[in-house]
Amino acid sequence: MGRRSISWAKAGVACLVAWTGSAALASSGSLDQSFLQPMGPIAQEQYDHLLRVIGITMVVILPVLIGVPLILWRYRYSRPRGAYTPEWEFSKKLEYALWGVPVLVVILLASWLWYSTEKLDPYEPLGPEPLQVQAIGLDWKWLFIYPEEGIATVDELAVPVGRPVELTLTTDTVMQSLLIAPLTGQIYAMPGMTTKLNFSATRTGEAEGENTQFNGDGFGRQKFTVRALAPADYEAWVASSKDGLALDEETYATLRRRTVLADARGDLGLNKRAQPIIMALGQQDIFQQIVAKYHGSGNTAASERWGGIALPQSGAKGAGE
Repeated sequence: MGRRSISWAKAGVACLVAWTGSAALASSGSLDQSFLQPMGPIAQEQYDHLLRVIGITMVVILPVLIGVPLILWRYRYSRPRGAYTPEWEFSKKLEYALWGVPVLVVILLASWLWYSTEKLDPYEPLGPEPLQVQAIGLDWKWLFIYPEEGIATVDELAVPVGRPVELTLTTDTVMQSLLIAPLTGQIYAMPGMTTKLNFSATRTGEAEGENTQFNGDGFGRQKFTVRALAPADYEAWVASSKDGLALDEETYATLRRRTVLADARGDLGLNKRAQPIIMALGQQDIFQQIVAKYHGSGNTAASERWGGIALPQSGAKGAGE
């Protein structure tokens, strides 16, 4: 029963993957949006864990789905089968099955959950010399800083296939939560604090990242594109032409406003469209200064730098367009 149940489970999940994949592609072009379309080892482990859970729970579910119709048929009122035993009240074998199987299922599920939780520790590096990327959650966009490459992007995260990535996160507004489902799990970010997310891509492609923590009017549009590129294509992307901007204190103060990507581009003097922004770094320690301004220990001048620590102001045109 166990092997047969797992086979049925795999078949069911295969159908689910096909259906979910089609729905995701239909809704957002070629962007992958689910861990059922894994692009890296983290999402692959989540997918495998789902298979394991479905397989073991089928050991409990399938006997019920099959047994109930059989019992109804065998003991139907018109032509009942079996001995009439109104005094029957206990079966040792049945008690062992009714209590033993659920106990084993819980033990197996708990063991697999423990294993997956340890394996998917977001702070655990996936290899030597990971690519360092710093992410800052804003209203309503994501700023990614590449200190090694000397560039920063808004609403686009590009990573080379085969190289581990260590993403260090904070937010310069309310608490946010970053999720890139085809690559890695969800992790929170808070102002003045940092969290880490380690992942890697095993194949090329594009995925959708998002903030899953509601944070105002532009929440539904706070999504970004994740591009997993071949190493040579990644190098070409880094060396590609920029928008002629440098990420400095003035530019950052504009980005910190409560605007979606298109409005932020307009405020920066660029074409007003939902297209990622690529900038050169004005200085290397921008991320550290953003975090440090929340730890000024009463230093008003420090807390007012880089857009301040108060609730960001709305943009000139707002987020309604």
